[in-house]
Amino acid sequence: MLEEQRFDPRIHDGRAFNCGTPVLNEYLTRFATQHRRRGLTQIYVLVDSETPSRVVGYYTLSAAQLDTRQISEDRRQRLPRFPLPCFRMGRLAVDQDWKGQGFGKRLLGLAVERCLRAREEVAAYALVVDAKDENAASFYRHYGFIACVDSPATLYLPFGR
Repeated sequence: MLEEQRFDPRIHDGRAFNCGTPVLNEYLTRFATQHRRRGLTQIYVLVDSETPSRVVGYYTLSAAQLDTRQISEDRRQRLPRFPLPCFRMGRLAVDQDWKGQGFGKRLLGLAVERCLRAREEVAAYALVVDAKDENAASFYRHYGFIACVDSPATLYLPFGR
């Protein structure tokens, strides 16, 4: 049974994770623990409860803001002129052995659910992502993310109206 857990290098083997993108692989082994400890991000992994050391996929969340000038004119009309509070999903990756089975969608759904729960306590306008390439941008657009005006690789998913 697959479950989401907070990344713990004593339990989860980041070295065995391979999504095919070296920088995303390296993140789990070199930077994840440091970033979590410094309060820069939280890392969540999807694991099989029978073999929790094996990371199926992961995502990261942190606080962010979005300049209203990055939002299209029609969406900007009822928003304040100051930067909007948001969440940022800095990374999302699925191990190559698990690709093509809907785990990217599942991780994205878990991240959105977590943000919506947090939004009940701390205001946030949207979930922001920085797509690493056009395939990633297409993935996010498929799930309703909107490209920023001056930076099409930065996309956001507004929460409500």
